[in-house]
Amino acid sequence: MKLVKIASALVMVGVLAGCEYGGHGTVGPDKTRDRGTDAKHLSQLKAGIWVDPEGCDHWIIDDGVEGYLSERLDKYGKPVCSGAAPPMVATGPFKSGSPIPDPL
Repeated sequence: MKLVKIASALVMVGVLAGCEYGGHGTVGPDKTRDRGTDAKHLSQLKAGIWVDPEGCDHWIIDDGVEGYLSERLDKYGKPVCSGAAPPMVATGPFKSGSPIPDPL
């Protein structure tokens, strides 16, 4: 039992250390730049559409390491529910734009 507690404590220390020292530096006020391994401006990635359970669209980008999601809105700020895909399905080139493979 003591060994399990020690192992758990070491894992927690490692997880917390990873939160502080992720290897990518600090995230500044500019949230439009990917700070990871394949760092570039997010406008260079390609977005797809994920449809939520209610049938409304969300922009989705997956660069293989990080993912980005935001609600798709019309010019009046109302949700767009286009029927581009069935609910709970992502469609489009949301995994392209990055050379990092995504196994999922």
